[in-house]
Amino acid sequence: MNSFGSPTKPFAASNAGLITAAAAASLAATAVWVEVQARRAERDNPPEGEFIDIDGVDLHYIERGDGPPVVLLHGNTVTQADFSASGLMDRLARNHRVIAFDRPGFGHSSRPRDRLWTPAAQADLLRGALERLSVEQPIVVGHSMGTMVAMAMALNYPQDVRALVLIGGYYYPSLRIDALLTAPVALPVLGDVMRYTVTALSSRALLGKMAKGMFSPKEVPANFFPEVSREMMLRPVQLRANAEDAAFMIPAARSLSSRYHELEMPLTLIAGEDDLVVSVEGQSARLHEQLPHSELHVVPGTGHMAHYTAQDLIVKAVDGPLHAVALDSHTSMTRDDLTLTTEPDFGRR
Repeated sequence: MNSFGSPTKPFAASNAGLITAAAAASLAATAVWVEVQARRAERDNPPEGEFIDIDGVDLHYIERGDGPPVVLLHGNTVTQADFSASGLMDRLARNHRVIAFDRPGFGHSSRPRDRLWTPAAQADLLRGALERLSVEQPIVVGHSMGTMVAMAMALNYPQDVRALVLIGGYYYPSLRIDALLTAPVALPVLGDVMRYTVTALSSRALLGKMAKGMFSPKEVPANFFPEVSREMMLRPVQLRANAEDAAFMIPAARSLSSRYHELEMPLTLIAGEDDLVVSVEGQSARLHEQLPHSELHVVPGTGHMAHYTAQDLIVKAVDGPLHAVALDSHTSMTRDDLTLTTEPDFGRR
């Protein structure tokens, strides 16, 4: 009892109850605001392509051009719009039938919770979509996390993949702090709460810094956020897709890397010399060492988003033999030699 003879515990309990109620109300208000923002983002950024229903997934894709087929698979955080913003889709569509998918949970594609969306599961889904679209033996171009899906497709359906062009890829298991930090967001219930509250707010605060790290040492292009909508990237469904994909990266790399020796189709590896997201030596260079028939090009003055600056090289890799690209226009690494030359002028959009 206090000096006035009244009990203190009921008062403390009352304060604790008020604090808890206020916190709950704040979280609820944040969740409502996040949901409103997500719906507004989808309304302001309607789908530009078509949908195909594959195994219960509403899969959104953009298709342009005519000619030999090319499939574009985007990385985490972004959507298929990344290939439009970079200008790569328009470049390739001059001579190819180009199809860019929103991977499950990204952009306008759904991500049902009835399965684990590993790179292999995504590859299965996309292979079914390509079959439905009458796309035969495409060249598959993957960026970042999209390279793992491309690898799974090439390993599991080698007869259906003509060639691989892999940009800024992750191929071997290594410590990933981002995977550890986002793992809770991938969990049911707890992750759902986080994606509508603390993670929604922290992601909003960090997205600009994350983009700078992806493009460094280049500046973030002025058209990046207008075309690859910031608000679409911050929706809870896409935050879940990001977190789940990050959680699957290490085990998937361990599983896939045990089979890389099976790959026989043409394979081009392109990496930014200054990539801050994945290690060039530990990933692309290591894969090139394991697969002597591959070609590795390390682009000076470029980070993780090499498809924005190295488009001439990517187009050459898709269109024809790599020896058609002048060796003094980029960095070319072979098993026995690494020659660094001046940074090319790739005509950045």
